[in-house]
Parts: sequence; C-alpha cells; structure tokens
Amino acid sequence: MIELIKNKQLIQNQLFINNEWLDAESGNTFIVKNPFDQSELTEVSDCGPVDTQAAIEAASNALGLWKILTAGERSAILRKWFNLIIKNQEDLATLLTLEQGKPLMESRGEIAYGASFIEWFAEEAKRIYGDTIPGHQENKRIIVLKQPVGVVAALTPWNFPNAMITRKVAPALAVGCSVVIKPAEDTPLSALALAQLAKEAGFPPGVINVVPTSNPGEVGEVLTSSPKVKKLSFTGSTAVGKLLMKQCAGTVKKLSLELGGNAPFIVFNDSDIEKAVQGAIASKYRNAGQTCVCANRIFVQEAIYDQFLAQFTSAVKGLKTGSGLEKVEIGPLINQKALDKVNRLLQDAEQKGGKVLEGGKLAIKDTTLFKPTVLADATAEMDISQEEVFGPVAPVYKFNTVQEVIEMANDTSAGLAAYFYGNNNRVIWQVAEELEYGMVGINTGMISTAVAPFGGIKESGFGREGSKYGIEDYLVTKYLCLEV
Repeated sequence: MIELIKNKQLIQNQLFINNEWLDAESGNTFIVKNPFDQSELTEVSDCGPVDTQAAIEAASNALGLWKILTAGERSAILRKWFNLIIKNQEDLATLLTLEQGKPLMESRGEIAYGASFIEWFAEEAKRIYGDTIPGHQENKRIIVLKQPVGVVAALTPWNFPNAMITRKVAPALAVGCSVVIKPAEDTPLSALALAQLAKEAGFPPGVINVVPTSNPGEVGEVLTSSPKVKKLSFTGSTAVGKLLMKQCAGTVKKLSLELGGNAPFIVFNDSDIEKAVQGAIASKYRNAGQTCVCANRIFVQEAIYDQFLAQFTSAVKGLKTGSGLEKVEIGPLINQKALDKVNRLLQDAEQKGGKVLEGGKLAIKDTTLFKPTVLADATAEMDISQEEVFGPVAPVYKFNTVQEVIEMANDTSAGLAAYFYGNNNRVIWQVAEELEYGMVGINTGMISTAVAPFGGIKESGFGREGSKYGIEDYLVTKYLCLEV
C-alpha cells in the first residue's frame, strides 16, 4: 500500500538528526502497520537513549544560530515549509490514512489544518513584542524582552500525527527554539515526512530532529531528565501527562500539557434539533471518535429527548464504515487495545441499563472497525461517564433543568472541550460561563482552528496552542533595569 505515495522522498524510515537520516545506534527497527488490515507498511529505526541524546545535542548546538536569525528570516523558511506541505497534501494525506486509518477526506483536512499552524506562526514570528515600563526612579529605565525558551521536546499522539506536530513545532520554531520530536509509535511516518519537507524548506541542521521509537518511556525519560531541554509539550493521556510532570520536576522544565477530555454535548429544548444532530455527528464520529475534543456525553433535555434520539440514530445508521482509502465516514480504531476499551465500556453500560439503539459491534470480523454506536438511557453510574471512550460510541443522557445539566456536565476531572445548542441568550451566557472547560462550542460541533487558543483546565492540562496565545508558551520574559 505504501506504493500509493507518488513522492517517494516522503517515505522515510530512519531517525532524523542534524538534517541526516540515520539508523538507530542499536540497529533495531519496529514495524508500522495499517490499522485497517494489519498489513505491514514498513520498518522504522527504533530510537534509544543514545540516539535521543544525540538529537538533544544537535538541537542544542543549532539553537544559537537559529535564534539569532531575524524573525523575517525564520518566517520565510516556515513559509517555504508550509508551501511544500500544501504541494504534497495528497501524498501526506494518503500516508496519514495508511498508518492511522482515518478516512482520506479527514486526512486531507488534517494536512490543511496542520499546515495552517505553520502559516499562522510564520506571521506571528514578526509580532513578538516586548515592553518599556515607566521607571520607578528618575534615573532608571525598564525594558521587557521576550526570548526563546531553548530546546523544546514535542511528544505527539497518534490520532492527529501531522497536525499535533505542527501545532507544537511551528510556534517553537517561529520564536527561535530548536526541537526534538518524538512521534507516537503507531504513526511515525507522518512525522518523518514532515521532517523531509522541513529539510527541503531550508531549516538548518539540528533545528528539527525526529526520534521515532517503540520505547516511548525510555526515550521520554532522556528528554525529561536532560538539562538542555528547557520545555516539554505533550499531547496524550492524563496518566502519562502526570508522569511527565514528575519527571520534568528535576530540571524544572516549562510544560504544556494537552491531556484527556470528556466533552459534554448539551441540547436544550429550544435548539434547532436538525443542526444539533449534525453537530453531534461531526463532533462525536470524526476520526471514529478518536479525538480528545469529541462529544463523549450527549445530554438532551427531556421534552425533545425522544425526537433528538430518533433523528440522531437515523443519521448514525447512514454513516459508512470501511478502509480509510474508500469513501467512508468511519475508519478503524488504531489497535486492539483501543477496541478492547470500547467493548469494555459498552458492556458495562449495557449491564447498568443502557440500550444500544444502533451499532455496538464490529463492522467487519477480525478487524478493529467498530460500527458507529448510539447508547440510550445513559447514566452517571456507568464507567463511560467518567472514562474517555476514544471510540465511535455516543452515550445519550436525559436532563430536566439548566442547573442540573451544568452539574452533570462538570461532574468529571476533565476540562478540555464542551458543546451546547440553544437559543436563549440568558441561558447561553449562563452555561458558557459555568461550564468548567477551556473551550466551549455554542451551536457548533467543530471548534478547532489555528486562530483560537486550544487547551483545557482541570486534569485536561494547561497551556494553549494556536492563536497569539500559543506562542507565549515558547517564550521567556526577561526584565532589564538600566541606570542612566
């Protein structure tokens, strides 16, 4: 299947360190598979501690020259990278679908979305402003500078193997940081393809390094313990995020953590039901439910519960499943572990009174292709109410009052994204302000964009990605006091 890629330069299977393609020091490799049929795509060099240290050294050595370039010079290289990504969009999308499984239409969207962060931060590089502050004494002048934090480690997930890299790396590069990228072991090929295009764009040696590995804990420990790595940005599970926080404490690194979600999707009686159904479909089933901001719990007010459920179930029945290379809306889950979790949560919900109205089983035997599922009569006692399902299962809950649903929605340790549909302005403001989430979609199920700050609160982490706020996480503030 890898032969579908027309630009063969995008198919890389080695470590990328100091602008060179290298085998792992150990000589070890690991297999990358297509999650739809488990066919082998290629073998990739398996980075270990020695290789990771080499990548850190390369990034550290490159930092001095990269950060003294003008913002305009860095911006120009970023812009070349953006143009190359857009030029190779179809190949990058195909490669993404092959290793991750999502439908090709979604993959094309991810490539464009990922590139938009490079385009945005190429411009933001020119707008890193400091301050002058009126002095506290007659002969004192106060100046505030913004400077790059230093070497950045970017640990990225498998569900968006292109966009989660560019969302972290673009602002880091824009301000003058160098980076070491550790992609997820399931999806290293997208990261390596981006590195190839970065090299073509003209990034100096060592500014971008990619270390694929089948031993993320081992590599992560080197990155978190190194005093030369000044910042770590991670997207992934809350459990791993907490571990990384502990590991980074020894060197007091700057951290950005985008962790698990448990998004409520609330539909009030005065909603446009048809639009709410469309929004719920878009939010819940994108990438087979394998997104951190997807609707995990759908709350519908009592008066329209049955009507919404009927229209929602009908729409879900129309979703096509299959290989991401075909014209489908639902591709496979990433691996057997993900499938096992979906089955466990669904079985628990059924045992506690939930009713499967649609789906609830494999679409094709002996695959991880799970049918899009609607679970009615969901309750807070079910495990699916507290665990992020990360699959195409939509539990639907009934509620009565505004205050009741706010309490239900906030009854989780996560606080990443939330959504609600309604038309009462007073209720809209009340709910928007009282939901304990970093991002809230109002009458929309799609909120991700490069121009807005992405991030959560509570155990969903801290820091923001995208927008003018996203660049601050890669800067340090220096205060100068000058006596004249």
